[in-house]
Amino acid sequence: MRNVVLIALCAISMMASAQVVTLDSCRNMALRNNKEIQQAGLAIEKAGYQRKEAAAAYLPQFDLTAGYIYNSRKVSLIKEDQMLPTKSFNLQTGSYDYNLVIDPRTGAPLQVDGQYVPSTVALLPKSGLTYNIHNLMGGALTVTQPIYMGGKITAMNQITDLAQQLAREMRESKVEDVIYNVDAAYWQVVSLCAKQKLARSYVELVQKLDDDVKVMVGEGVATRANQLAVDVKLNEANVDLTKVDNGVTLSRMLLAQLCGLPVNTAMTLADEGRDDLDLAIMPTNYNLDEVYDKRHDVRSLELATKIFDQQVKVARSEMMPKLAAVAALHATNPNSYDGFENRFGAAFSVGATLRVPLWHWGGLSNKVKAAQVEANVKRLELDDAKEKIALQISQAAFRYQEAFKTLEATKANLTQADENMRIAGIAFKEGMGTIDEVLAAQTAWLKANSEKIDAEINVQLTREYLDKVMGTMTY
Repeated sequence: MRNVVLIALCAISMMASAQVVTLDSCRNMALRNNKEIQQAGLAIEKAGYQRKEAAAAYLPQFDLTAGYIYNSRKVSLIKEDQMLPTKSFNLQTGSYDYNLVIDPRTGAPLQVDGQYVPSTVALLPKSGLTYNIHNLMGGALTVTQPIYMGGKITAMNQITDLAQQLAREMRESKVEDVIYNVDAAYWQVVSLCAKQKLARSYVELVQKLDDDVKVMVGEGVATRANQLAVDVKLNEANVDLTKVDNGVTLSRMLLAQLCGLPVNTAMTLADEGRDDLDLAIMPTNYNLDEVYDKRHDVRSLELATKIFDQQVKVARSEMMPKLAAVAALHATNPNSYDGFENRFGAAFSVGATLRVPLWHWGGLSNKVKAAQVEANVKRLELDDAKEKIALQISQAAFRYQEAFKTLEATKANLTQADENMRIAGIAFKEGMGTIDEVLAAQTAWLKANSEKIDAEINVQLTREYLDKVMGTMTY
């Protein structure tokens, strides 16, 4: 009794774990857990920071610079003590004359080795002009306000704003790719589940025929060869069922992986038990201009073209004058403003800087031309993409229409196969048909059902692909 209760509890637990999920649920899980979409979100965040960084270039920049140097020696402005001659005012001449030694013999200024000898001197000692610069410190607080940078700041702000828009468009493109892949995996599971159910029905059908033939062999109305033929068909049906079972398991694992779940997660899809998907033909009319406006890849190329146009302006700004206002508060120790005393001395200065490019041997102009070529390349890529998109949409529309016609044909074939199998079974029971005819009718019935399942899934996928290429996916 205890074992029965445990088995029941395990069964209930397994049923609870096999949650029923819809297509929208799978999409939402995939969007939440997909790593590429998360990376695209971080790219948008990064672009936002870069846009703020570019906007900061309009504002004044504050910088603090400080430094320290240790010198092993002092510095002296003179080599040794200096004795400088002096002058006195002469009332008779009204000018200053040097104070010179007068030779008493001649009454003239005394000369030694051709040089006049001063009577008085001013002593300029070496120690008075020697400064202690063992510890040299300095610093400056500067403010720089760009006034005109050749249009570079404005262009960079435009680039970063466009780059943020581009990051958003690229994320939306990844979202559509993820959703399309999830939808394909979802409908693949639905398709294989339907084929699994079909394969089981076919096995039961052949098994019943095998049982009937065994009875008929015992009654002597069928041969051993008939029984062997049915046995072979039954073995083939069981092998095909095993393959389908494995396919269902692997397809569920793929869907779970796309949804960001462990691959062994038990999921029951909301559409996997339906016999018909209730598909109706949808209009395939479109306007190319409207498609271009909706396609994220086209908008991405348009934004990239605008970015390269702004890159041309950035390159051209290198050829333009650049003007900025500068203010600084700087301090040094020793005090360079007051006798190099060992204390800090500060000063304030205001000015402007102007840089005018004159001649760079064509380097700057060639840089502009290279940027213009890159912009033209992006325009060609955009035109080429639009041409390919027009062909892509036409092909997708034809495939969708073809898939729907194929579905209608498979439905008609299935009706015929059902009738053929019914007639073959009746004829065989009444002795008017052979076992080979019955097996052939059952095989045709299996093929018709399988083709109908494939056609339904193909209609679903071609419609979603058409929505994707037309930029009309809803999620």
